[in-house]
Amino acid sequence: MRSLLSLPKPKRKSHKGQNGIVLIVGGSKTYHGAPILAALAAVRFCDLVYFASTKGNNELMRKMKCASPNIIAVPEEKFDFALSHSDCVLVGNGMDADAATKRIAEKILKTKKKCVIDAAALRVIDARLLHSNAIVTPHVREFETLFGIIANEKNAIGMSKKYKCTVLLKGERDIIASCGKVVHVEGGNAGMTKGGTGDVLAGLLAAIYSRNGSALSAAYTASYLNKKAGEMLFRCFGYNFSSEDLAGELAFVAAAMG
Repeated sequence: MRSLLSLPKPKRKSHKGQNGIVLIVGGSKTYHGAPILAALAAVRFCDLVYFASTKGNNELMRKMKCASPNIIAVPEEKFDFALSHSDCVLVGNGMDADAATKRIAEKILKTKKKCVIDAAALRVIDARLLHSNAIVTPHVREFETLFGIIANEKNAIGMSKKYKCTVLLKGERDIIASCGKVVHVEGGNAGMTKGGTGDVLAGLLAAIYSRNGSALSAAYTASYLNKKAGEMLFRCFGYNFSSEDLAGELAFVAAAMG
């Protein structure tokens, strides 16, 4: 299924903002690293990355500003501006599974714009709000919480059809279901069981989807690049690499892809 691989190249005369704008909404007082990893994965694959967090989480905003000069930390009063100007929104990474996360995630879903729903957001949203521009990225337990059924290929296809969304069911073999189609992505290794690799995948996916009109193609491309990056790191470090290493390796894999 390499025909699904797609990383649109910037047009020669394009300018800043025309090659993907991503808004990442994530983090909590407990988990600050998850949205940072997502952002580090995203910055090389789109023009702009906005970041917003929960109300009053000023410490995380400071940490995000220190994480990379390429990330634009958005205060609460500028959230609606960033939401309206983004091409794709990622929500859930590092957030608490609570009413505040539910409120933010469902507000994003109601805009009907391109979005990637990950981590805590998968545990609190009403699946009936999913739509054709939404990609959900659950592991097995998150899938069962979101949809209330066992996580397998048949059910991934069924839920994708029922809610008209794209499902990227993460595992040793990723299963991607979208528009009645299903594809698999093999690869990776046990070094990718470390915390944060899913956040890297989510950030990469949001950036690719901000520039790619096909949810299926974006999900396949992100999954493929993420697993190949893990394989490249394994050749250098064995299993002893981090999620931050994974985020940094993605651009090398993309360049090799051509």
